[in-house]
Amino acid sequence: MDLREQLAFLNEATAQIGASLDTVTIAESFAGALVPRLADFASVHLLDALFVDGAPAPPAPRDTAGSPLRRVAVVHDEAPDRWRTVVPEGAVQLMHPTGPSYEAMVSGEPVWLTRVDDAHATAMTSTHRTGDVRPLLADRAYLAVPLLVRGRVLGCVTLTRRQQRPPFDDIDVLTVGQLAAQAALGVDNARLYRGQQATAAELQRGVLPTTPPTLAGVELAHRYLPGNPSAEVGGDWFDTIALPGSRIAIVIGDVMGHGVGSASMMGHLRIAVQTLAALDLPPDQILRQLDNLAQRLGDDHLATCLYAVYDPIARCCMLANAGHLPPLLVRQEGGIERVDVPTGAPIGVGGVAFDTVEITIRDGDTLLLYTDGLVEERGQDIDRRIAALGERLRSLDAPSLRPQALCDAVIAASGRDAYEDDVALLAARLGGIPAESVANWLLAPQPITVSRARGLVRQTLAGWGLSALAEVAQLLATELITNAIRYANRPIELRLLRTGTLLCEVRDDDHYLPILREAGGLDENGRGLFLVSRLARRWGVSRTTHGKVVWFELELGPPADEI
Repeated sequence: MDLREQLAFLNEATAQIGASLDTVTIAESFAGALVPRLADFASVHLLDALFVDGAPAPPAPRDTAGSPLRRVAVVHDEAPDRWRTVVPEGAVQLMHPTGPSYEAMVSGEPVWLTRVDDAHATAMTSTHRTGDVRPLLADRAYLAVPLLVRGRVLGCVTLTRRQQRPPFDDIDVLTVGQLAAQAALGVDNARLYRGQQATAAELQRGVLPTTPPTLAGVELAHRYLPGNPSAEVGGDWFDTIALPGSRIAIVIGDVMGHGVGSASMMGHLRIAVQTLAALDLPPDQILRQLDNLAQRLGDDHLATCLYAVYDPIARCCMLANAGHLPPLLVRQEGGIERVDVPTGAPIGVGGVAFDTVEITIRDGDTLLLYTDGLVEERGQDIDRRIAALGERLRSLDAPSLRPQALCDAVIAASGRDAYEDDVALLAARLGGIPAESVANWLLAPQPITVSRARGLVRQTLAGWGLSALAEVAQLLATELITNAIRYANRPIELRLLRTGTLLCEVRDDDHYLPILREAGGLDENGRGLFLVSRLARRWGVSRTTHGKVVWFELELGPPADEI
C-alpha cells in the first residue's frame, strides 16, 4: 500500500481501537484491524494479573519472565471453527522461553521470524495446553510485538502469515508497533478506569446504610441500584437518623457528577448531615450549614439534598429542600400527593435561602423519596416523569404495600432493565405513636421536683403494666433530673414513651453536655451517668436548639398480669 493508504489505515484503526474503555473490546478491535490487511492470524495476549482487581502495576520488561498470559482476542481469515478449540479466547498460558513472544516481552522489542522452523514450532507448542498449534505455526511468517505503556509490559500480540504471503518487513513491524502502542494505552487506561470505578463503588457502598434502623412509629425500606455499567459511579446517597423524642430524620441527596470525586463528596456530606442532625437544628438550618461546608471544601461539586424530620407524636413532618426532586406522599386512604416543598438551590451554590415547610401526617401514610435516576429520561420533561411515577403508584395500589414491597414494585414497574444513572429510593411508612403511650410533664428546677418525678414515673409505669421496671426507671430518671436541676433556669421536661422499649427523656435549657466518668471512692459527684450507662439498654445525650436532652432506654418487662 502507498503512503496515503498507510496513513488512512492507521487513522482508521487507531480510532477504532481507542473507541472503548473495555479491555476485551480494545483487544478485539486491535486484532480485527490486523487481519487480513497485515496478517492471516492475530492473537492478543494480556497479563492475567491485569484482570484481578487491586493487582499491582504492570511489570517492567525484565520482570515479565514466567508471567501467565490470557489470550483475550483471536482473529483469523481461515475456516471459522478451525482454531476455536486449539486457540480459545480466555485461555491462560505461559510463553516458552525460546519463543519470539517471550523474547519480545522480556526485551521490549518486536521479534519476527521469516519462517517458523520445526524447532521453534515444537518449543512454542510445548507450553500450549489447548491443542496442537504446529499447523498454525509451521512454515509461516511470525511476528511478536510487546504491548508497552510508560515502560511497563501489558502483554503482546502475535501475528502469522501463510506461505503465499511475503514475510513481515520493517514497514509491517512499524505499523503493527504503532497500533500496539495505541492498544496498550487503551488497555492501561481501561485498567486505571476500572480501578477508579472499583474505588468509587467501594467508597459509595461503604458510606451507604445497609439495614434500615428499627424506630418507633416508622417502617423503613430503601433500594440502591447502580446505573449503566458503562457510566461512572455517581453520588446518590440517603440516610435515616434517630433524633430525640423518637423523631427521625430522613435524608436523600445526589452529588452532581460521577467518579471518585463525587463519591468522596457524598461521603463528606453524609457524615456532615449525621453530625448536624445531632444538634437538632431545623431542616433549613441543616441545609444552610451543609452549604457552608460544601463551599469550604471547594467549588468542584454541587449536590441536591432533601432533609425531612418526622415527629411520630405530633404526627407532622418538617422538610427543607436544596434543589432535589419533590417527595411523594402516599396517603393511607389512597391519594398520591406531590409534596410542595420550595425547590431551593443545590448545596454548594452559596448565598441562597432555604425554607422549612410542615405537612400533616396521618397514621399509615408513606413518604417516598428518590433520586433523579428513577424518573429522568432523555428528552422527557421531568415534571411529567414525576407525574408518571405518581400514576404508577396509583396503579400499584401503593397504600396497601409495605415499604419493602413498595420499593420492589416501583422498580419493577419502571419497565427498565438498566438505568442510565444511579437510583436511590427510600420509603418510610409513618405510623405514629399512640397518645396513650406517651407521658409528658414540665417540672420546676427545684429540689422538691426529684420526689415528684419519682412518683410520676412509678404511677405511669403502673398504668402501663410495667411496674417491674419502676425501681430502675425511677433511679435513673432521678439521676438525670438531679443533674438538670443543678444547671437549668427554666422548667425541665420529663417524657416517657412506651414503644418497643421504655424511653425516658429529660430536657433542659443548659447547653453543657454531661460527661461520663467513673467516680473515685471519695468523689461526691459523677456517679449518675455511670449508673445510667450500666443499667440502661442504651443512653445518650444530644444538643437541642434551646439546650440539651439526656435519655435512656430500658427493655420492656413482662406485663403485670404475667408476673
